[in-house]
Amino acid sequence: MTAITYPHRPRWRSLALLALLLAPLLWPLQHLSERYYSASLAEQNRQTLDLYVANLLGTLRRYEVLPPILADLPPLRELLALPDKTALQAEANRVLAQVRQDTGADVIYLMSPAGLTLASSNWDQPDSFVGRDFTYRPYFREALAGNQGRFFGLGTTSRKRGYFFASPVRDGEKIVGILVVKVDLDDAETLWGNTPEQLMVTDGNGVVLISSRSDWRYHATRPLDNAERAAIVANQPYPTQAPPPLRLEENAWLIQSRELKETGLTASILAPRQLIDRQVTTTVAIGGATLLTLLLLLGLMMQRRRHYLDRIALDARARRELELRVQERTQDLESLNSRLKDEVLEREQAQQELVRAQDELVQAGKLSALGTMSASISHELNQPLAAIRSYADNAGVLLDHERTEDARGNLRQISELTGRMASIIAHLRAFARRDRHAPESVALQPALDDALALLGKRRRAMDVELIRDLPDAPLWVQAGETRLRQVLGNLLANALDALAEKPQPRRIWLSAETTADGVELHLRDNGPGFSEDALRRAREPFFTTKTSAQGLGLGLAICDSLMRALGGELLLANHPDGGALLTLRMRNGAPGVIPQPPEDLSA
Repeated sequence: MTAITYPHRPRWRSLALLALLLAPLLWPLQHLSERYYSASLAEQNRQTLDLYVANLLGTLRRYEVLPPILADLPPLRELLALPDKTALQAEANRVLAQVRQDTGADVIYLMSPAGLTLASSNWDQPDSFVGRDFTYRPYFREALAGNQGRFFGLGTTSRKRGYFFASPVRDGEKIVGILVVKVDLDDAETLWGNTPEQLMVTDGNGVVLISSRSDWRYHATRPLDNAERAAIVANQPYPTQAPPPLRLEENAWLIQSRELKETGLTASILAPRQLIDRQVTTTVAIGGATLLTLLLLLGLMMQRRRHYLDRIALDARARRELELRVQERTQDLESLNSRLKDEVLEREQAQQELVRAQDELVQAGKLSALGTMSASISHELNQPLAAIRSYADNAGVLLDHERTEDARGNLRQISELTGRMASIIAHLRAFARRDRHAPESVALQPALDDALALLGKRRRAMDVELIRDLPDAPLWVQAGETRLRQVLGNLLANALDALAEKPQPRRIWLSAETTADGVELHLRDNGPGFSEDALRRAREPFFTTKTSAQGLGLGLAICDSLMRALGGELLLANHPDGGALLTLRMRNGAPGVIPQPPEDLSA
């Protein structure tokens, strides 16, 4: 019997050639991934910049209306009439110091038309402005011309950065004085945090005023002409009269800017291109590894196919030799040979089925990327922003009726709400970093009253009946005060959304009970309730039964995450009598002092 030989087939050489032909496919993968990650980073930075600009404008606008209001204070007008009277100057200093303490401004001071500072809130400090001449500042010249003055500069006395608002004090048509409020902007940098993206706020000269990097501060982002340099020398807005240039590699940063027209400032966010290059490199590496894996699998399949064909050829040759030997055998041997053929055919079919199954199992892996949108921040800030707008509108009406004390009350409420918004942002950012905040002891009823007050106007407009079954004694639970209000506000808002399309009567039930493990708060409505799919997926981010204009599907996901972070639990179910039933389980907290309840924001 002769030995069987097989021709050498250079399969791996063909695979290497195929790999070289397919390698150029990685270039469009790199191009598409770079476009995708660039667009994603740009959108994320745009949302972050919008949030920062809104916070900065909110801080400035809070003080913008202060100089015209303070200009009508009697002690200040009396001092302008009799500037040499020491008793009037002392009274004016005391009033300005009290207003500065109440509003949080850095410095408030009153100047004569000649530019001499007559009274100041820092009159008793070593860096007092009293007696100083600020006629060289642009805000003084603009206010003396009858306009509201604005100016960013470094204090020549305090050496602190600040934004100045100046307003003329009039006696009829005559300008008898200038009132100036200085706002400290140092906190505008501390809000940024430690991120790869960098913050930069420049003025009309292109000089960096605020930056997350201290070495960029007071550097010029563009060349300055002679007129701008002369204005810098005259106005002294920076610690140097010749700001050095800020040398940034254009190809190293992705820059997005937003102009704040009313302030003369421009806010920019700079993201290092390394963030994109790193992700693009990873994507291309994964694509190359996937291509190499497919080629290896193809080579293995080809090798197995060759072995299979060799085995078929060997079986066929052996069968032919066997047929030559048994031609003269009996019918039984022919039957046995027939069965052997059938077995070979079955083996061939089984091998073919195996090859097809292996072909179906070779698929490219899917890449998934999870992220948390900054859009959630705007979802959580909608309610405080609505309250701020209401207070601002009321403050305008009160000022028109010269009810300044009531207007100050509204402004204080706006300040508290902006503080709450900053707290919400801090909690969301801390949760995104998996930061663990220790829960505190919080009274449940005041937090619930606050959430109901925020939604009171909407509830009454929808004619929703509120049925409360809560004990008079405070229920103390382990929670975060701001986060508990977030959860309660979101759940109540969802209940109102569920009742929007339902005819009368519309009802919401609130009840609470104490258990061995803590406190359970039940919130029920008589709306349509949850569908089976909604009960199963309600905690998933971006799942919603509303339209895109009504919500992003983040409310219940955020509530569930916050409750679990506080050691509690959010339960979703349908009530036997119809409608949704939501239960908040919270741990018991130590009794404390209930803070003064806020005003009804729905008014």
